Amino acid sequence: MTRFADLTVSGLLAALASPDPTPGGGTASAIAGAMGASLLVMVSGLAQSKTNTADEKAALEAARHALEPLRAELMRLADADSDAFDQVMAAYRRPKTTDEEKAARSSAIQAALRQATVVPLETLRACAAAMPLAAQVAEAGNRSAASDVGVAVGLLDAAAAGAEANVRINLDGLKDEGFNANVSSEASRLAAETAAAARAARQALAGR
Repeated sequence: MTRFADLTVSGLLAALASPDPTPGGGTASAIAGAMGASLLVMVSGLAQSKTNTADEKAALEAARHALEPLRAELMRLADADSDAFDQVMAAYRRPKTTDEEKAARSSAIQAALRQATVVPLETLRACAAAMPLAAQVAEAGNRSAASDVGVAVGLLDAAAAGAEANVRINLDGLKDEGFNANVSSEASRLAAETAAAARAARQALAGR
């Protein structure tokens, strides 16, 4: 199977534009998050910080080390999201002639929908972890790269919103009320945390 990270940009855009159900919004969200994290890694690795103090450089180094695994995780989730949706489609295609087949199909659909909910939740978690680091980079990063940080914040913000939307649409088909309640609560919390960190990052940029 081709990994999205191995595609050219034009190949990735063509895949997103194709009539095939995957890759879709969940994959696009994870890739947007990975792009945002990548920009932050770039800014945090620049030789010059905001005022070139040792504290700024230490903060940027810490941010970079935290962002690099998040960037890799978001690209993994881009693939995982498409895989999860393919499993949902495969479950819906299962035979449903006999009662046994119907029961097996229903069980497979629920299992696949659960995984298709967990993956974008993981994307949302990664975005929520990355956004405070964006604020850190905004505070300490090179002034000339402020627009790059702004773009990174916008990408992570969009990625988080897209991931939350995918979580919620898949919850609609799940019958496990306890799982649904826990996931819905976590998604709301993560979305709120991400939005607050995005505001902090934008305020830091505006204060430059």
